[in-house]
Amino acid sequence: MSQWERVYGVHAVEALLRHHPKRVKQLWLAEGRQDPRVQALVQLAGEARVPVGQRERRELDEWAEGVHQGVVAEVSPSQVWGENFLDELLARGESVPLLLVLDGVTDPHNLGACLRTADAAGVQAVIVPKDKSATLNATVRKVACGAAEVIPLVAVTNLARTLEKLQQQGLWIVGTAGEATQEIYDLDLRGPTVLVMGAEGKGMRRLTREHCDYLARLPMGGSVSSLNVSVATGVCLFEAVRQRRPSVPA
Repeated sequence: MSQWERVYGVHAVEALLRHHPKRVKQLWLAEGRQDPRVQALVQLAGEARVPVGQRERRELDEWAEGVHQGVVAEVSPSQVWGENFLDELLARGESVPLLLVLDGVTDPHNLGACLRTADAAGVQAVIVPKDKSATLNATVRKVACGAAEVIPLVAVTNLARTLEKLQQQGLWIVGTAGEATQEIYDLDLRGPTVLVMGAEGKGMRRLTREHCDYLARLPMGGSVSSLNVSVATGVCLFEAVRQRRPSVPA
């Protein structure tokens, strides 16, 4: 089993079976679990000709890094896209671009939550640096609740260079920083936009900050000085969603 990744949790496994069934090599269920949600997974597995087996729950506990809900799948290695994917994405011109950059987010729970929010907000891709950043694993997939199987994660070697290239293609780079003079609500996010979120605690790196066209902050009215990166990401992305609704002026 070592050549395969393990994905666990009902939502994550269901998303794989629906969107990338060829990647799933084996579905394992906890002995005795026969509820409707599991039966739906068994049906999807049958349609994709994925073998289904049972294991004792304690064995699944040993395989999974978190709560597996009695569902574990063995899958081919995760797909992380390269920088060329961004060129292909922008060339399609299917909609006004909205991209998310996570500058050194290392907690897989935060990455999973950001992927889930990004998918809900209609983000076309999430960009991370190859080094010093969380990447796709079972924990990320579990927290993302299926979003990791549908939203592209793009890992780039040089984030500053990628941002510069995106600027040259007509996208505006909006970075988040607590010391910014403008609030996120003051900016026009209806055009081609790249939202940059900094790492937990440290924020954006200097080179990343220097490549931003605008810096924005969230208004903080309480005693805390900042929000968790996944929460802040949700607030900023859905401000872009609000502005892009045809019936609502920015």
